[in-house]
Amino acid sequence: MSAEASRCPCGGGEYPSCCGPRHTGAAPAPTAEALMRSRYSAYVRGLAGYLAATQRAPLDEKGTLSWAGSVKWLGLTVHFAKGGEGDGAGEVEFTARYLAGERLCSLHERSAFERDGGRWLYTTGTPEHSEQKVERNAPCPCGSGRKFKRCCA
Repeated sequence: MSAEASRCPCGGGEYPSCCGPRHTGAAPAPTAEALMRSRYSAYVRGLAGYLAATQRAPLDEKGTLSWAGSVKWLGLTVHFAKGGEGDGAGEVEFTARYLAGERLCSLHERSAFERDGGRWLYTTGTPEHSEQKVERNAPCPCGSGRKFKRCCA
């Protein structure tokens, strides 16, 4: 397996020791931030069952995953997190970046989490979307160093 293939989408290290154990159920998320990172990775990997199991409200699998699977995910930045192993509630502010066609999009959200039966669950969030057109001769937002038209366009 290549180094690129084993990197975790959330940016936290190698997938088998980062979000992988959360996705398989081998290790629950110890913090609200860990759950949020694993949920981001689940969107990237199309893991609807994991997303449904880690949130309070029912998941609209068809709508959620068709949207999430139709974009190229570029990365995650966590701005603020609270909610540790001994806490009952948490909050995480983050930005997820993705390409949707020729548009560079950002989803900025402050999410609320609660611990229920020893497991963290996503409860609510207020997302803010922004987007801008990527010019074909601009550097590709994926960070490859190539022009957009020769990379992700």
